Amino acid sequence: MKVKKVLVSQPKPATAKSPYFELASKTNIKIDFRPFIQIEGVSAKEFRQTRIQILDHSAVIFTSRTAIDHYFRICQELRITVPDSMKYFCVSEATAFYLQKYIVYRKRKIFYGNGKFADLTEVMKKHKGEKFLVPLSHIHKEEIPNLLEKGGFDFTKAILYRTVSSDLSDLKGVDYDILVFFSPSGIKSLQQNFPDFKQNDTKIASFGPSTAKAVRDAGLHLDIEAPTPQAPSMAMALEHYIKKHNK
Repeated sequence: MKVKKVLVSQPKPATAKSPYFELASKTNIKIDFRPFIQIEGVSAKEFRQTRIQILDHSAVIFTSRTAIDHYFRICQELRITVPDSMKYFCVSEATAFYLQKYIVYRKRKIFYGNGKFADLTEVMKKHKGEKFLVPLSHIHKEEIPNLLEKGGFDFTKAILYRTVSSDLSDLKGVDYDILVFFSPSGIKSLQQNFPDFKQNDTKIASFGPSTAKAVRDAGLHLDIEAPTPQAPSMAMALEHYIKKHNK
């Protein structure tokens, strides 16, 4: 069966240079974008019930830009003024630079790793005396608290946001040849929005081992899997599949 329409379960790329746009042009197919999940902030009332005191901590660990947004959001909602002495530890340089949205970057104590949380803990070892706050989603990698515990750090997990399913009711009756997923939450959203979903001839593509497992656990057939040595990106995996089946 030839591929004509693909639905990518992510927001539409902001840049015209996206590999998905190049793929659509190259293979003459239609690619639509629709986030299957969305981020919802924990309310100030909910956060108060955790009894976590932000200012009891001398340092914050950020694993993503989303974590930064919700940390400063909750501080604003609780009317907390973050002191200039607060130290920030970010998983990557790009995440650290994002702090400029909220603070005067050059006047703060900011440290960062190379993208891996394990490497960030190595940076943190020189600051063992700090009391760390870790803003997270309700769904997060257990590697994060595990590595902090293993390293003997004094830390508090703060759940500041959650991943929830988007309302996809407008997609009912819309047919796609391939559905593309990037997280187990996307598969969960598919099931919640369309409990009677039958895969039939629809092909499913997934990125990452946890997403692939979620597809199979849902009783669905996985047709395209990335990353692989031949296709390190989802766009490349789709291209290989489409070229093979659209001859």
